[in-house]
Amino acid sequence: MASPIKHLQLIVQALDEPVPGVKRLLLVDQDGWRLPAFRPGAHIDLHLDSGVVRTYSLCNDPEDNRRYIVAVKKETNGRGGSRYVHETLQPGQIIGVSVPRCGLEFTDSAMNVFIAGGIGVTPFVSAIRTLEHQGRDNYVLHWASMGPPSLIDMLQPALAAGRVHLYDTRQVAPPDLGALIACYGGAAKAFCCGPGGMLDAFEALVSDWPEDRKHVERFVAPVHVPDPRAHPYRVVLAKSGREQEVLPEVGLLATLESMEADIIVSCGGGICGACRTPWIEGPPIHHDRVLTPREREREVCVCVADCVGPTLVLDI
Repeated sequence: MASPIKHLQLIVQALDEPVPGVKRLLLVDQDGWRLPAFRPGAHIDLHLDSGVVRTYSLCNDPEDNRRYIVAVKKETNGRGGSRYVHETLQPGQIIGVSVPRCGLEFTDSAMNVFIAGGIGVTPFVSAIRTLEHQGRDNYVLHWASMGPPSLIDMLQPALAAGRVHLYDTRQVAPPDLGALIACYGGAAKAFCCGPGGMLDAFEALVSDWPEDRKHVERFVAPVHVPDPRAHPYRVVLAKSGREQEVLPEVGLLATLESMEADIIVSCGGGICGACRTPWIEGPPIHHDRVLTPREREREVCVCVADCVGPTLVLDI
């Protein structure tokens, strides 16, 4: 059986800067082939210089299967990925790109409420383009930004239809999250992506909502604090038979890295899904913010996971 494709080698066909500080990349296959399909709100990893891997949301319509578009805000005090994109990456350059993963699930029976701060709009651009493509009007976007919105040219039909509400926080107050959430009723599904303060406030407001009616996308992984009650267990790599003890003070991720396991890590904090791995025996203790309950029945984000039992068997 052939191994699944994990990486593509794509060419940067174009780079533009829709607003200062935000670069938009258009990535295509070198020979013009169609790219792997993706769900609205999906992510890809860009493999940049010196082994740096960073995760970004796809912005284009999933029906547009000959290109991937991502937008990257320059973070001067970040970990270096955005600076590389802004200062070094050039059109014509070839970079490694992961197969798309994850995505957003909409509600059919009520309103889909998207709340974004700044570049946090990126996962919602492809979602809204999908809903528009399907002829659906049960959505609204509330988007706050310090200055002109960065990707508004990609949302013109939704803007013209009155389903996009913009807040330039240099001129007006940011949206009242509590009022927004309350006005769409108890059946709405709410999505939020933006700065940490916005996300913390949103999560507090919807803390008692069912999990299938809320979705949060984070840029920065929260600090994972090891459980002081965790116990040692063994991790087994099913395909090679290798195994090793996982000590609580070391953790699963560091143990797998010492074993040179076939995993990819980007965020290291359970928010991007790059390290999602099939599991056979455990069960794992899930600490990620990516996998759905159904996905957790067969996959685990190993960067933040623990194990209930004495052995965790991974299908790698």
